[in-house]
Amino acid sequence: MRVSDAMHKTVSWVSPKTTVPEIAKIMKDKDIGAVPVGENDRLIGMVTDRDIALRALPNGHDVSSMTARDVMTSGITWCRTEDTLEDAVHLMESKKIRRLPVIDADKRMVGMLSLGDISHSASKALTDEFVKAVSDHHA
Repeated sequence: MRVSDAMHKTVSWVSPKTTVPEIAKIMKDKDIGAVPVGENDRLIGMVTDRDIALRALPNGHDVSSMTARDVMTSGITWCRTEDTLEDAVHLMESKKIRRLPVIDADKRMVGMLSLGDISHSASKALTDEFVKAVSDHHA
């Protein structure tokens, strides 16, 4: 199976200037845990609910004025639509990530691959392997 067959196809990104409260509202409204960040037509980062919880809230900052750039994780890992689902899962396992942006042949982000997508599309064995790999405690 190809990533394009399993990924969530409705995905968009926010600007690095988008405020953290706006991002949190997007997450709530769309029931998602990660929002890609783009600038100059390029994917530059990802803001996860964990980024907000660990980088914004406990540090005493005024969260209302913080932006995606302040809390995002940069150095994004991605896969391509034509990659196999198994290859994408192994990439996610090696990087210990639960969400993976998907780009097409034109280098456009066209989807997101998540644990839910994998659990609905991959074999039970591959899903179990993935969950175990990304759920291990971090050192």
